[in-house]
Amino acid sequence: MTNPYEALGISKTASADEIKSAYRRLAKKYHPDANPNNKEAEEKFKEINAAYEILSDAQKKANYDRFGSADGPHFGGGAGGAGGFGGFDFSGFGGFGDIFENIFDQGIDGLFGGRRSRARANRGSDIIIDMDLTFEESCNGTTKNIIFNRNERCPDCHGTGAKDDNSLQTCSYCHGAGQVKQTQRLGGFTVIENVVTCPVCHGTGKVITDKCKSCGGKGSFKKQVTSKINIPAGIDDGQTLTINGEGNMAEGAAGISGDLQIRVHVAKHPILIREDFDLYMELPITFTQAILGTKVRIPVIGGFMDFEVPPNTQNGDVRRIRGKGVKKLRSVGTGDLIVKIFVEMPKMVDKRTAQLLEALDTDIRADSYKKVASYRSKVYN
Repeated sequence: MTNPYEALGISKTASADEIKSAYRRLAKKYHPDANPNNKEAEEKFKEINAAYEILSDAQKKANYDRFGSADGPHFGGGAGGAGGFGGFDFSGFGGFGDIFENIFDQGIDGLFGGRRSRARANRGSDIIIDMDLTFEESCNGTTKNIIFNRNERCPDCHGTGAKDDNSLQTCSYCHGAGQVKQTQRLGGFTVIENVVTCPVCHGTGKVITDKCKSCGGKGSFKKQVTSKINIPAGIDDGQTLTINGEGNMAEGAAGISGDLQIRVHVAKHPILIREDFDLYMELPITFTQAILGTKVRIPVIGGFMDFEVPPNTQNGDVRRIRGKGVKKLRSVGTGDLIVKIFVEMPKMVDKRTAQLLEALDTDIRADSYKKVASYRSKVYN
């Protein structure tokens, strides 16, 4: 194997930035697209890629510096550790699972019972925006116009980034496959040929020789989008509304777009408090209203309604009004409105009112006050 330091033209004391800089300079110089039909340049390009793969990985670099091989020492058959592993140092790994994970990029599960691929579909990134709603809008649902920026596929090159079809050539590194094989070794034994994405064409199988002028070879451009969004009834504060496929486009001509995620922020209501799909409120009334009964205007979703307070209502009484809560999100049914009543006493009364209350207290039968009667029986008897 070629010395990786010599391949990149650097010393063993080179820093990570110096290694990366040397690789980029040589990769540009010997890139197959810059040297068409040049076998020597192609071999040199492969050589510097292999060198960078070693020196950019801390473990492989340490193995090479210590043992002369990125894989570390070979398995030995003589004395040493159990099973004839000699002086192989496993201290850099958490166990055999980690060893296989690092070497095969798929773990033990990929070795036994079939290979486990980590390849993912080419997908664009998600766009996240915030939306403010009134309390009523979140309960009733609404329609909102939103404006945001996203990456969209270039209409001239259709996402390829090339000027025209003739400006796309088959990648000479992977020969159009979009993937290349890497032989991974454990000790002195070849274990598996791992298939990885081509580092030159990034899996497309094509390279651009003449870029699209509209997008500069990117295949996409930023565009301001105006969209009408239907907000479902029942959405709550802090929830996220996801609209599939309305995010940024994927790189290249193939792939799927990301999602548009709308984080909802709901304003508080001055009286009503939401818990799940039920609404709660506290209703203060006077002590005379509690005794005589009354009608009180209370808020509900979409307006107001008259609430009947029956005579002799007690402080802390709770009334449930069915179906006056929040519509259940993407479901059938509606929550309830729960009203808790607080009887408020006047802080002060004039002399005439006090005399009227004394007369009233005399007229009211003592057994009308059950809790008072129970207390007096325990204290005075």
